[in-house]
Amino acid sequence: MTQVYGIKNCDSVKKALAFFKKYNIDYELFDFKTQELPCEKIDYWVKKNGIKPLFNSRSTTYRNLKLKELNLNEEEQKEWLCKENLLIKRPIVEYDNNVIVGFNEEQFKRSFL
Repeated sequence: MTQVYGIKNCDSVKKALAFFKKYNIDYELFDFKTQELPCEKIDYWVKKNGIKPLFNSRSTTYRNLKLKELNLNEEEQKEWLCKENLLIKRPIVEYDNNVIVGFNEEQFKRSFL
């Protein structure tokens, strides 16, 4: 089954879920606001995609925590992702040993249809 990670009120997550519903693709949503994400999962995503696509430096959480001022290296970014799941770019979609970061309809069509 396709696993979607994110938060219900995120526009990109909403688009991904609408895509899966439209094409009758079964999925399960892991909500960062209600469930605790293990750091091992972030390690797995970083191995698959690198840290850059995962770390959302445009998020409200990033600005509120004033992380830009800290000039974080990749290891420090990964530590922050473990502490603050809302820094993770959304959605993260896992399927068939693959990981997609963010919503791109064309990429989703290539991957799922």
